Amino acid sequence: MASQNQYLHLLILVIFSFPMLEPSESMEIVKVGVILDMKSTVGSMANRTISMALSDFYSRNSHYRTRLNLLTRDSQNDVVLAAFSAIDLMKNEKAHAIIGPQRSSEAKFVINLGEKAKVPIISFSATSPSLSPTEHENKFFVRSAYDDSSQVKALASIVKAYGWREIILIYEDTDYGSGLIPYLIDALQEFDTRVRYRSVVSSNANDNEILMELEKLKKNPTTIFLVHMTAPLSSKLFKQAKIAGMMSEGYAWIATQGLSTLLDPVSDMESMQGVLGLRPYIPNSKKLEHFKLRWIKSADKPDGSAGGSNLFGLWAYDTVWAIAMAVERAGIENSSFLKPNTSKSRVDIAALGTFEMGAKLLDTLINTTFEGLSGNFHLVNGQLEPSAFEIFNVIGTSERVIGYWTKEKGLLSELNDNNGRATNNLKNPIWPGNTIDQPRKLKIGVPVREGFTEFIKVVENKNKTTQVSGFCYDMFHAVLQVLEFPLPYEFVPFHDGSFDELLHKIEKQEFDTAVGDTTIVANRSTFVDFTLPYSESGVSMLVLVKDDERKNFWIFLKPLSWDLWLTTGAAFIFTGLVVWVLEHRINTEFRGPPQHQIGTIFWFSFSTLVFAHSNALGALMPLEHTGESSEQLVKVCAHHMGFCGANLDTKLHRKLDFNVDKDYHDALSNGEVAAIFDEIPYIKIFLASYCSRYMMVGPTYRTDGFGFAFPLGSPLVPYISRAILKVTEDKEKMENIEKALGNQATCEGQGPTTLSSDSLSVYSFGGLFIIAGIASMSSLLIYVFNFVCFHRPELNNHDPERSFWSKIIDLMKHFDQRDPSLHPFMKRSESRVHPEASPEGNDASPDTDDMQNHSRDSNEGADTGGSDEDEAHSSVGSIYRRT
Repeated sequence: MASQNQYLHLLILVIFSFPMLEPSESMEIVKVGVILDMKSTVGSMANRTISMALSDFYSRNSHYRTRLNLLTRDSQNDVVLAAFSAIDLMKNEKAHAIIGPQRSSEAKFVINLGEKAKVPIISFSATSPSLSPTEHENKFFVRSAYDDSSQVKALASIVKAYGWREIILIYEDTDYGSGLIPYLIDALQEFDTRVRYRSVVSSNANDNEILMELEKLKKNPTTIFLVHMTAPLSSKLFKQAKIAGMMSEGYAWIATQGLSTLLDPVSDMESMQGVLGLRPYIPNSKKLEHFKLRWIKSADKPDGSAGGSNLFGLWAYDTVWAIAMAVERAGIENSSFLKPNTSKSRVDIAALGTFEMGAKLLDTLINTTFEGLSGNFHLVNGQLEPSAFEIFNVIGTSERVIGYWTKEKGLLSELNDNNGRATNNLKNPIWPGNTIDQPRKLKIGVPVREGFTEFIKVVENKNKTTQVSGFCYDMFHAVLQVLEFPLPYEFVPFHDGSFDELLHKIEKQEFDTAVGDTTIVANRSTFVDFTLPYSESGVSMLVLVKDDERKNFWIFLKPLSWDLWLTTGAAFIFTGLVVWVLEHRINTEFRGPPQHQIGTIFWFSFSTLVFAHSNALGALMPLEHTGESSEQLVKVCAHHMGFCGANLDTKLHRKLDFNVDKDYHDALSNGEVAAIFDEIPYIKIFLASYCSRYMMVGPTYRTDGFGFAFPLGSPLVPYISRAILKVTEDKEKMENIEKALGNQATCEGQGPTTLSSDSLSVYSFGGLFIIAGIASMSSLLIYVFNFVCFHRPELNNHDPERSFWSKIIDLMKHFDQRDPSLHPFMKRSESRVHPEASPEGNDASPDTDDMQNHSRDSNEGADTGGSDEDEAHSSVGSIYRRT
């Protein structure tokens, strides 16, 4: 009984759905062709909605004098058959307009036929951007749907919202699939998102071929996929992706509007859990609700989703209404189709007639506006203009809308949300693998080591979580806070390897980036890209401060070995002997008693040794601290950052396994190396721990400092670099970050930690000065003793009763007079040179006589030119004085 009532209700509904028209001689029947693939989801659905649209329109507009006569053809998904159907409709049926064809590949040729016959071609499903109504050769083409390119900015905004900078495109090898790709790539590039790989799948691919392609994609480190396919092919794709394990945690899938509008709740959604979809937003209305109710009641298998999955059906419905309105308003007559010639062939293109009112119908159609089931029907440049898109998440057998996108406001959690484009305006989706954790987190490699944990410290907890701290981590965290987009990440500890090995992991795509005290150097930039540096740069020398040596009384002997000292002394004695030979006959200072001559030779040698080496000693002593020149160390360490050392036997070497500051201390304190050549941040940390026991010496050599490493060509590098500039320019923020390095000023007042020069103090030469002083003082005391002893009898003979101070004054007067007791040779020499001079007969003072004699001796040599002996005397004497 219930079944009979249902049939009766359906019969009544069908009867009253068709208008009761009175025959009229003035009624014009206008033929309109329809080309659909009846076996496809879109074709079968559109055929039903077109019939409903025709019935609904004339039931509401029974007064119209025109009536559309729909002539339907099945293209059977064949381009040739679609073209044949179009020729038949134009040539034989005299169709004034054609709805379809269904696919973009079919529409290409049919559009050319419409241009030739002046017949408007109106498609509600050929959405490829390669078919543009604005092109001159397509001016009779009308698209009563959205151009696929209208969605690319919305898709790019979704990708940007989740911080994805690399994606993989998967599309079918048809005009529909490839037509969108150039527009999509351009939109993604505006947000600096790179298409890492493009996977093209044949529209006829079987399950095995699709699975093989997915297995190839699975090896790629990028796990974000954007799919642009028709519903039948995409259904195969997602089923095989589930088999391949690519619908699990860590993956993300985005579907374009062509697929999103045709999801089957039973067959498709089960394999698409967590997929994000984009489709045009259809505003709700009473007219749409009424249509949904009728659709459900009339459908053999109702799905209750006419507002979304039947979007092409809604566009087909509105297309019929628009054509019916335009035909009525343009006054189209059935007899307005002209035949240029006759032909027996039904497919003779040359025999196509010309629709003389085609241009008028086209113009009327383009300017037709009304409120349809899909929203406001208003053609802009020959096609519908979208107002908004909705973003949904597939969960179970349903779809949950998580946001919207409009051209004016961008992403919105609600359509009336006026908060702007903030990325958190999208509601949190459920991702593949039934997780709320966002896929494609940055896999960050962090070095695990024992020393210098002020820069980066990694603690691996028992619950398999990783806790990271330190200056480098704080800097990275601060950078992420000023980025324009979220950047989810996870830390992966890196054990047992150098920094170069860590960076090579990035090159091999095992890590996405590295956070740590990674130095920017030229050879590393060949396989990774660095951001701008975020730490101070420079390399300097670290040396041990040997306080015990600075307090060594005999440190002046240390620059030279004992055999070198003896050799040097013998060489200077030999030099003194040579000078004595040269000066003996002409220089009075090298003549006289033997003991006087021997003393002169040794004094000359000793004074030369002491004063020559006292000038060079300051340059020799720094070898105790540096071992080798820092320029040589720069050459050795130019290609590798880490520990660089120099030992005292002038052999340079590198050791890259010194990771603990205690290793630095041991290497310097036990004499393994004399200096460590390293970056200033490490040296400062080390000096903060060991205070005045070590010092930083020598010049500072420029380096680029620490930076974050990314793969070559990574689009993230410019964003991170700009964020680094923002952070480093914030003085207060940098002071807070640098607190992780500890208090490096704890050693103030305990001794210097840097040394601008390698000079030694006066104390270091105390032994040398004492020796020279004792020698000089001994000579002085001996001379004074002899002088006093020689003149003592004379002082006592004059007046023994005189006071002590009177004797001192007399003694000083004797000292001021010229000594008359010259040795015999000097007397003979003086009398030979100055025979007229005698002390007794000259009233001048002894000092005056001495000066005059010296003057005459000089003048005589100048007047006569002097003998060979005098010339030799002058030459050697000059040498002696200069020495």
